[in-house]
Amino acid sequence: MKVTIGQINTTNGDIEGNVERIIAAIKMAKADGSDLIVFPEVTTHGYTSQDWFQDADIVAHSLEPLDRIIPETKGITAVVGTIRPNDDNDGRRLFNCAAVIHDGKLLGFTDKTLLPEYDVFDDPRWFEPSDGHDRKLFEVNGVRLGVVVCEDFWNDKTFWKDRLYETDPADEVIEMGADLVVSINASPYNKGKIKLRCDMVAHRAKLNKVPIVFVNLIGGNDGIIFDGASLIADQEGDIILQASAFEEFVETVELDCRKPDARGITGGECEAIRKALVLGIRDYARKNNFKNVVLGLSGGMDSALVAALACEALGPENVLCVMMPSPFSSEGSIADSEELVRNLGCEVRTEPISDAFDVLVDQLNLRVPTKGGESVAAENIQSRLRGVILMAISNAEGRLLLSTGNKSELAVGYCTLYGDTNGGLAVLGDVLKTEVWEIARHINESAGREIIPTKIIEKRPSAELAPNQFDQDSLPPYELMDPILELYFEQKKAPTEIIAAGHDAELVYSVLNKVEHPANEFKRQQLPPTLIISRNAIGVGRRRPITHKYRRTK
Repeated sequence: MKVTIGQINTTNGDIEGNVERIIAAIKMAKADGSDLIVFPEVTTHGYTSQDWFQDADIVAHSLEPLDRIIPETKGITAVVGTIRPNDDNDGRRLFNCAAVIHDGKLLGFTDKTLLPEYDVFDDPRWFEPSDGHDRKLFEVNGVRLGVVVCEDFWNDKTFWKDRLYETDPADEVIEMGADLVVSINASPYNKGKIKLRCDMVAHRAKLNKVPIVFVNLIGGNDGIIFDGASLIADQEGDIILQASAFEEFVETVELDCRKPDARGITGGECEAIRKALVLGIRDYARKNNFKNVVLGLSGGMDSALVAALACEALGPENVLCVMMPSPFSSEGSIADSEELVRNLGCEVRTEPISDAFDVLVDQLNLRVPTKGGESVAAENIQSRLRGVILMAISNAEGRLLLSTGNKSELAVGYCTLYGDTNGGLAVLGDVLKTEVWEIARHINESAGREIIPTKIIEKRPSAELAPNQFDQDSLPPYELMDPILELYFEQKKAPTEIIAAGHDAELVYSVLNKVEHPANEFKRQQLPPTLIISRNAIGVGRRRPITHKYRRTK
């Protein structure tokens, strides 16, 4: 049996465009002589359409995309992620489902049973769960297909130490006698996820002696990035087709070929993060009709990395970097920025803020900083002036403004609201400062030359809003703070657990109380959409009130 992975990039609400992509992939599979093509979860409408799934028109016309797809399946079987109406008077109005179509006929649907509501997921808000009573196999050319939708595959009691659900729909279709298990997914990227999926699929295939087709969504949707990395495992648990990560992929394999394929899991995690951020920038711009972007270039590490990623995502000809020196900007920062721009080949402008700063300081009778923290209002005016300039350019030229703040700073509130937090997309909002340095070095190593000047990478971090100001005047060293933030955000560890991992108790409580301070939550809730590369990220993956009285104490 020949099987095709239909890993395509969908856009929320672009039903016509999504269907065209599905049909094009079906035609490619037919040309390969494929028997079966499998698409990701809710391919027709876009999995992250959120409350559009509650819209009466969407519900009423939910099955119409299949009207165009079904006739195109003559001579092939297609499993298509879609939605269908719930005709009962009770419950949510839609099912999240897989449509199984064979030779121009709809054989039926498999509805999603397990609806996740953790991290970025909120399926119970929009979908009615299947009770599993109508679970069945689909027989196609003598092969019994067991079809499950995303979370329904992710509850294997022999793989997971802790499970969220009692039932395991994938195990049920295997027990029913499935010759082939098909799992359609919209599984977002986060660190370690690609390898985890490979291990999970290979484990179940080998244990149950059944081939598994696991197809995952690709593309950026607001801040959520789907990496694809779809795969097919044979009954021995060997991966025989591994889709490329972070790009569309339509390829076919014979199930009994016995040829291992590891293309999609080559390269380290740093490379995966880089590709995820590039895809996130490209798709956010493209899907929101931006051809050009703008960002502020300070001479520091964060803006340098965002500039490099933006040039890779959109081409340097579509990237504008704006230098906005103040009275406290060092000559080195300006020179380093100019060197970076020469290396990247993008456009640069200089818009000084010193005169405007002097006018506002005088008008508002503020104290000019002579050291960091002495006049916070005057320091922040500089950041806000830069924000005004960047937003004006964005507004006048139709450019998407990229925010450059990193996760470490945003977590502890080391940022200026309506200043450096301005933007249409926060590129590094889920990237710790230590990861920023790591990615920058990786970019240079991969290129075999110095794209981001080493002087920028090795420079002591500074906001340059006051004379001789450095980040560590206000923050712990990033090398000490970032491991605490990683344990807190990504692993949801309690303070006692973080301390037990070897971190200083005073530092742990100090950092976490900064993270959880209402003023800093207030800032974070006004950030632009943030590209997500980790679990429980700032933004949609982590929900906290602004107004609260929680404090961490020993």
